[in-house]
Amino acid sequence: PPPAAASPGPGTLNPFDRRLKRKQKNWAALQAEPAKCDYLREEVQGRRRWRDHLETFPLALDVGSGRGYIAQHLTKETVEKLVQIDIAENALKNSVESEIPTVRVVADEEFLPFKEDTFDLVVSSLSLHWVNDLPKAFKEIQQVLKPDGVFIGAMFGGDTLYELRCSLQLAELEREGGFSPHVSPFTAVADLGHLLARAGFNTLTVDTDEIQVNYPGLFEVMEDLQGKYILCMGESNCSWNRKPLLHRETMLAAAAIYQEMYGNSDGSVPATFQIYYMIGWKYHESQAKPAQRGSATVSFGDLAKIEGLLKREKK
Repeated sequence: PPPAAASPGPGTLNPFDRRLKRKQKNWAALQAEPAKCDYLREEVQGRRRWRDHLETFPLALDVGSGRGYIAQHLTKETVEKLVQIDIAENALKNSVESEIPTVRVVADEEFLPFKEDTFDLVVSSLSLHWVNDLPKAFKEIQQVLKPDGVFIGAMFGGDTLYELRCSLQLAELEREGGFSPHVSPFTAVADLGHLLARAGFNTLTVDTDEIQVNYPGLFEVMEDLQGKYILCMGESNCSWNRKPLLHRETMLAAAAIYQEMYGNSDGSVPATFQIYYMIGWKYHESQAKPAQRGSATVSFGDLAKIEGLLKREKK
């Protein structure tokens, strides 16, 4: 097993039980029809439009590959050889076939077992939100990239499932006098660019997107998230301070709050998934560099005059 499989215990820098997460992902990979549970991942890969961003890379790494969701959106023209790593061996054993020559390695995102300057491209999709030490994971990715190599990733953002979280918290406060987390904590978008820059990436691009899924009510949301879909994707909450059970009265109150606060006109309720997309490059001397401070020949104050100057030039 990879080094992080033996989780040392809860703490400020250790919010997730990585051993439990490994078990969850292994269980998910053995389900009879895992493809039915991949709709969210497939939607993220489709919106990322990998082919539009990629050139030709001799060697690529997929961090937290799962069953190989990204590989299905790559071709031999974009990636000549692909290495997939995941903490769950069952996910790698049940990977979707790809036309790209692929090597699969059981490894943890925080402990990449590769030499520095190895890969031309590193990709990751919906995996890094379960990492205990995200700055370290970004640093590991930056180190295994070759100079001028690029990292392209996607992860769940801080507003994911905010309707569900708010409804459960209000219901627990009302019925039990306090609340516990039922949804995993996520990184804020304001921190993401800073973390990537600290890891050594430059020419950064960070943007957000939202995917909204409508359900008949809160109980259907919980059924899908805890059972049929998210658990099948290995996305069950593995926080050390998670609460194992919810009282029936609390659930009924949460369902009423969910419907009242967020319900759609047709009676359904939305579940929102926020996605962060990120691109960062490893430094190389051939990359474009910012001009020195004070070297500009045009002032920002002149921008308002551009339209008039262009009209005068046309005349």
